[in-house]
Amino acid sequence: LCCQCGVPIPPNAANMCVGCLRAQVDITEGIPKQGTVHFCKQCERYLQPPGTWIQCSLESRELLALCLKKIKASLSKVRLIDAGFIWTEPHSKRLKLKLTVQKEVINGAVLQQVFVVEYVVQSQMCEDCHRIEAKDFWKAVVQVRQKTLHKKTFFYLEQLILKHRLHQNTLRIKEIHDGLDFYYSSKQHAQKMVDFLQCTVPSRSKSSQRLISHDIHSNVYNYKSTFSVEIVPICKDNVVCLSPKLAQSLGNMSQICVCIRVTSTIHLIDPRTLQIAEIDGNTYWRHPFNSLFHPKQLEEFIIMDINRVHEKKKSAGAGARSNKHTLAEAWVRKTSELDTDHQYFCSTHLGHILNPGDLVLGFDLANCNLNDEFANKMNPHNIPDVVLIKKSYDRTKRQRRRNWKLKELERDREATDTDDERQYQDFLEDLEEDETIRKNVNIYRNADIPVESDTDDDGAPRISLAEMLEDLHISQDATGGEGAEMLT
Repeated sequence: LCCQCGVPIPPNAANMCVGCLRAQVDITEGIPKQGTVHFCKQCERYLQPPGTWIQCSLESRELLALCLKKIKASLSKVRLIDAGFIWTEPHSKRLKLKLTVQKEVINGAVLQQVFVVEYVVQSQMCEDCHRIEAKDFWKAVVQVRQKTLHKKTFFYLEQLILKHRLHQNTLRIKEIHDGLDFYYSSKQHAQKMVDFLQCTVPSRSKSSQRLISHDIHSNVYNYKSTFSVEIVPICKDNVVCLSPKLAQSLGNMSQICVCIRVTSTIHLIDPRTLQIAEIDGNTYWRHPFNSLFHPKQLEEFIIMDINRVHEKKKSAGAGARSNKHTLAEAWVRKTSELDTDHQYFCSTHLGHILNPGDLVLGFDLANCNLNDEFANKMNPHNIPDVVLIKKSYDRTKRQRRRNWKLKELERDREATDTDDERQYQDFLEDLEEDETIRKNVNIYRNADIPVESDTDDDGAPRISLAEMLEDLHISQDATGGEGAEMLT
């Protein structure tokens, strides 16, 4: 018989029925039945004390773990058997947990009890959202500048930043007329960006800091740091004139060269010998040189006659030659001077893609006024009349059949003009023509534009479907963990 109420029961260590045992002992005593959880409305994250904000979906295992941690200390005296959510209306600002606990009570008898803990969801803005809303709250800024008229390097840099997800820690990205400003909440993130830029584009940097406040009692200093990164003022398709000393150190190259690519180094080619060279940032700043022309000075020529040069004798001490280009000698005429008989003779590195009758863009050195310290000192016989840069295709046709797209950084822009759009189209064409640059860029398929047949193809370079990525859309929150499904 139960020693309290006299009801017949199976024998147990306490000699009591379950009802009397529960009346005598409450094993959930000391465990709080109510609590609070802080939630940021802007980024939809929950606060995990003391200062970590984590992403959790409703009734997920991550949210359950966060709620249990709040009562972890008081649960140490009992054994937790089961825990789960009781459904609540999503906008009720309430979370209810159903817990099952066990504890050893009188004379070794084990009592199991089920109870409910209710959490009130309170709104609190996290530090990251607070800084974004404040807009002017930043600890470090990276100012990236390039003293050129063309933004090709910045378009390339934008794609690299997107590919490596370096824009995730930025508070704000501001675009100004000659570069970009990246604002950060910590100096470490800004330093990481500077290191990335120095690895991907030839550049130099310097830093400075300004004291904002100083606590003399705890010896804490609050600084704002500024990093200035200057990218070399050379872009793809620029014609440059090297100093005699630099040209000699690169294997007796010609001083007049064409920049075929800018990655972590400047890639140059000599259009008369196909000799190639790479110049890194440190070498450039020791022996600086400038572009002889800007892209708006490109003129259109028509190929009258062209002959491939198969054997070209190497000069003493010559460096490596390009295998991707073919040396050729061509007679060209300006499309603006077709009514005259004036022709130009030149050597070109584009022999593999040019044929008689093709249109090609180039620079006219014979009739221009060169204002360059190295070019002015050169022997006039060593300066070519014309330097051909790239084959010309119908731009409107290329735009119409372009079935791919690129992603862009979210940034504060100044007023954009038509020149920016033209420069962006130039960059897209460079991607189509240069496979090496394309490997560093994420290219996405544009489903809005159908894939055309190649019947009306004019030979313009195109990006294959194999090189395009499908744009990823997450249609359902994945709770993570092993075996969790991700729906796309």
